[in-house]
Amino acid sequence: MPREKIVIADDDPDILDVLKITLEDEGYEVIEAHDGQDALEKIKKAAPDLLITDFKMPRMDGDEVCMILKQDILVQHMPIIMLTGKGEVSDKVHGIKAGADDYMVKPFEPKELVARVSMVLRRTARDLDANPLTRLPGNVSILNEIQKRITAKELYAVCYIDLDKFKIYNDKYGFEKGDEIIKRTARILISSVQEKGNPKDFIGHVGGDDFVLVTMPDKIDGLCKSIITKFDIMAPELYNKKDLEKGYISGKDRSGKTKKIPLISISIGVVSNKKSKIKHVGEVGEIGAELKEYAKSLKGSNYVTERRKI
Repeated sequence: MPREKIVIADDDPDILDVLKITLEDEGYEVIEAHDGQDALEKIKKAAPDLLITDFKMPRMDGDEVCMILKQDILVQHMPIIMLTGKGEVSDKVHGIKAGADDYMVKPFEPKELVARVSMVLRRTARDLDANPLTRLPGNVSILNEIQKRITAKELYAVCYIDLDKFKIYNDKYGFEKGDEIIKRTARILISSVQEKGNPKDFIGHVGGDDFVLVTMPDKIDGLCKSIITKFDIMAPELYNKKDLEKGYISGKDRSGKTKKIPLISISIGVVSNKKSKIKHVGEVGEIGAELKEYAKSLKGSNYVTERRKI
């Protein structure tokens, strides 16, 4: 089982040493950052499970780091512990308002730090069933989000997103390359929502190459077209020169026969309550699965709503 990763950010080398030694002794993987900007860069590369950051740092203070992270869909669920100076109440208030999940006053007892870290990680795992690869919310959060929209009786659209020919690609190029596709797809969904969606849109990762995006009906066309365009631009980068020139890879279908498999594409089935009432989250899932399968039966990348190819 992979070790949980923690980014520690502080411009004081002595504090970094204490944090690093204490956390590594408990089995955590520790990544050091020396200021706020450095922390953001390390987090983007490492996708950690937790950030421990000082409030006052060069280039960017801890509260600003918090605010930036909480606006990033991919890492906004990552917990943050803020370190503040003794008696600096205003720092604590700023940190909590910016999105910090907990705070500790320096100097701190190592045993208390370990207890706080364990508590925050445990609470986060309970509250958010995040996918370990993309850090996007998982099945429980997805179902809760859809049910919340149904209960509120508001307009919504749920996009069920799946990659075509992914298993055969994975078999040929290996799991590391497959994981890279999954992470890049997550980034495509996030950037598309940021450009074409709403601030309250939701992105979840069911598992494997299956994602869910919850948005408003009037955003469907713009979002789906953006996702497909970005994915189709990215897809050729996933293959070696020989396979790319051929336009296919050789792989076995379910019956064991070798076939020419087209390059990977993306399919989206869209369920909306704009024209018909949907009373249960299970109904949304059933319709979404049907629409997604229809989209997958079409050539290349597509999105489908109400059994119509768009």
